[in-house]
Formats: sequence, C-alpha cells, structure tokens
Amino acid sequence: MVAEQFLEAAVAWTRGSVSAPSRDRLSLAEYLAYSDGSDTRYELVAGELVPVALPTGRHVQIQKFLSWVFEAEIARQKLPWTAIQGSPGIQSPRGSHRWDTVRIPDVVVLPLEQWQEMGSREALIRLEEPPLLLVVEVVSESSRAADYRAKQAEYCVLGIGEYWVVDPLEEKVSLLLLHEGWYDVLELQGSERLPSKVFVGLELQAGEILAADSGYSGKATGS
Repeated sequence: MVAEQFLEAAVAWTRGSVSAPSRDRLSLAEYLAYSDGSDTRYELVAGELVPVALPTGRHVQIQKFLSWVFEAEIARQKLPWTAIQGSPGIQSPRGSHRWDTVRIPDVVVLPLEQWQEMGSREALIRLEEPPLLLVVEVVSESSRAADYRAKQAEYCVLGIGEYWVVDPLEEKVSLLLLHEGWYDVLELQGSERLPSKVFVGLELQAGEILAADSGYSGKATGS
C-alpha cells in the first residue's frame, strides 16, 4: 500500500517537473505506434509523452561500461541472461488513473529467452510478464526527479528486485534492493563495492562505474 501511494505522488511530481509536448494523452497502443518524424525518444507518463533528453557523452559511457560489465559477468557465471542498453521499455502500473506509463531504462538485465521472445514484436515488458532482473538508470538534470522518485516507486510495485541509480551529478551510486515490498537503499561512493544480489560476488566499486573505468578487471570474488 505504501508503494502504491508513493507511486501516485511520484508520477504526479514527474509530470509536473518535465515540459512535455502539448497534445492529447495517448493509449499504450497509440504510444507504441507513435512517430513525429524526429529522432526524439519519448517515455509515456500517465498517457503524456515526455521527451528523453539527449544524453551527455559521460552518460553514454557509463551505460556502455555497465553493459560490458554485466555481459562479462553473465559469461563468467554461464548465466542464461543478457544485458541490454536503452531497451526494452517497461510498462508501469497505472495506479488510480487509467492512463499507461512506459519507462525506457538505461541498462537492464533479463533472461535471454525473454529478450528473444521480443524479436517479432515491440521491445516492451508488459505488466503481465515476469519483472526484469536488474534495472539501471543514469541520472541527468532532466531525469533526476523521475529516477529518484517515480521510477523507484514503479519498479518497486513491479517487483524488480534490484535497481541501480548511477548519479554522475553527485558522484554516487544508489543500490536499491527489494525487501518486504519496498526498496532498501544503500548509497555508495569511491572505493565502496556494490553488494549486488543479482550478480553475487561481483567486485565492482562505485567509483569504477562513475569513471566508466576501462581498467576494470571484470573479475568477481572467488574467480
């Protein structure tokens, strides 16, 4: 119940803090078919299109680095998973309103079979599908409110067990682990290691993520 209440407030905050194009609200089907002829990507927030700002080079490098780290660890542990950057979208709970929300995380980890099933359809995790294993959002000025508020509530209600918020603006990484229906939050900086529950034994420091450290060894504890 607490998560659902926070979800309502957080989505309202996001809608009020981002300047979206002025147009009628869209259904999920209309959103999936929408194109304005530009290269702009949009998330859908309670039926309203919210443009995803063009990321900085550092933002992209962090995405790329984490995708590489996750794929290396998946290969090392021989896990039937995959890491995807900038896709798929995630359909979020509606709450008390009747309009849909779709988020587009920076990096996700999901079962390979689940990703392959999207080969002939839109890359979207729908509400009735199993939740993603891990989601990462990299904070930018325009996404700060959503990354820390709305998305935390939405991903919690969806049952996503692990959520990373990488914040280059404040030089910290927040690790959120689902526990009894809500996220426990651990804020990490510098040489502090992320105690991931998805990638158990992963030796990855907050500072290495923020630096997108090309010297990272890719080794986990006991490897």
